[in-house]
Amino acid sequence: MNIRLYNTASRKKVKFHPLKEGRAGIYVCGVTVYDLCHIGHARSVIFFDTLVRYFRARGLEVTYVRNFTDVDDKIIERACQQGRPPETLAQEYIDSFHEDMERLGVLRADREPRATEHIQDMIHMIKVLIDKDFAYVREADVFYSVEKFKDYGKLSGRRLEDMKAGSRIAVDRRKKHPMDFTLWKGAKPGEPQWDSPWGPGRPGWHMECSVMSNYFLGPTFDIHGGGKDLLFPHHENERAQSMAANDAEFARYWVHNGFVTVESEKMSKSLGNFIAIRDALKDYSPEVLRLFLLSKHYRSPLDYSKREVNTLQTGLVRVYRTLQRMAALIGSYEEQGESSLPWPDTDREFLGKFMDIMDDDLNTAGALGLLFEEVKDMNRLMDMHEEKQDENILERLRADRSALYRAARVLGILKEKPEDFLRKTGRPVDIDQGDIERMMGERADARAARDWARADAIREKLREMGVILEDGPQGTRWRWEV
Repeated sequence: MNIRLYNTASRKKVKFHPLKEGRAGIYVCGVTVYDLCHIGHARSVIFFDTLVRYFRARGLEVTYVRNFTDVDDKIIERACQQGRPPETLAQEYIDSFHEDMERLGVLRADREPRATEHIQDMIHMIKVLIDKDFAYVREADVFYSVEKFKDYGKLSGRRLEDMKAGSRIAVDRRKKHPMDFTLWKGAKPGEPQWDSPWGPGRPGWHMECSVMSNYFLGPTFDIHGGGKDLLFPHHENERAQSMAANDAEFARYWVHNGFVTVESEKMSKSLGNFIAIRDALKDYSPEVLRLFLLSKHYRSPLDYSKREVNTLQTGLVRVYRTLQRMAALIGSYEEQGESSLPWPDTDREFLGKFMDIMDDDLNTAGALGLLFEEVKDMNRLMDMHEEKQDENILERLRADRSALYRAARVLGILKEKPEDFLRKTGRPVDIDQGDIERMMGERADARAARDWARADAIREKLREMGVILEDGPQGTRWRWEV
């Protein structure tokens, strides 16, 4: 196995060597549950879902942890506005998250801890940091002292001196340094609170992820992931407090996905371009949306535009048309689901190329390009079979289709029956290939009789059925309109 990932900490692609041979521990920062998830959230969740699928396909045993932040200023504020308990609001949006992600074909993480389930563990880590002189108490609050951690800023590539000079954080004169961050917040009236040695209150956001990742994966684990927006201060602060408390490395690889814009503008409610996942799913099928979110390299920015998504929908329709055509030729494909994974190193040309591309920093854009090329090859093989009636071609088609589906399982696509997908996208599905060939024969007879009006009428009727005829020196061939 030769998987390479871009490690934010080293700012270069490096070979992935798991801490324990044959196993990988992955922690990804989940959502703060105060609102519906948007397509930016979906990009991150789908990328890491694909990473986990691929690791498992390559034979790694993965423990995947993705948390929910269910106590936070935004949750409290939204719950207060709506006049209901914060925990009720949080549960509603946890349920909404699961509904949206299930529709997008996202697998459940192995562990989905909530911050409120680990308050005592957080209090314990804060105690350790105070005892080691990395943290200090001011009134009912506890702060982390960034100056005590010599590597602060190393992950994000920032210098503490520059951060101090350019700090926009409101001055809190209780802090020793402007960049010191909160580990424990003293209670305010009407807010959720827990007892602690420093008085009632609640943990800071950064503390939550440090504790939950440590709890399930240990003080040192393989991969910590999330969106680029979390690199600073969240991941920087997580790293600082975890390493100080545990005297250990924390995450060995840091993986961050890029942002999503909408028609080249940053997504925001004030601009009216905030796109919730369930709103996007009103316009596009889940597989089309998933395909779009994997269509650019995960570290690159991704612009959500109707033109781009429609182009990918056309491509996916073409794939399903090919699978429908193959089903008529060699029979339907029996679903194997995740049981088709893992696969060993293989000499199949397509799967070998697929693994080479995915091994190179999980290049899903390249993998999708390869998949579309494979579909073109399948159509060429079917054309050859129609001319030669060669059983060897059919055997190759069966093998190629199996390989295509195995790669598609990693990407989380091609899970529907062709007729079901095409029906949802408004494409004709209940058309018998024999009827198409019969009508083509009638058109050939009309042309031979120089009855051009009838020949044109038959061509037009086929076009209305979604079938395009292509006349050439070798005769007339048909294809599905996409």
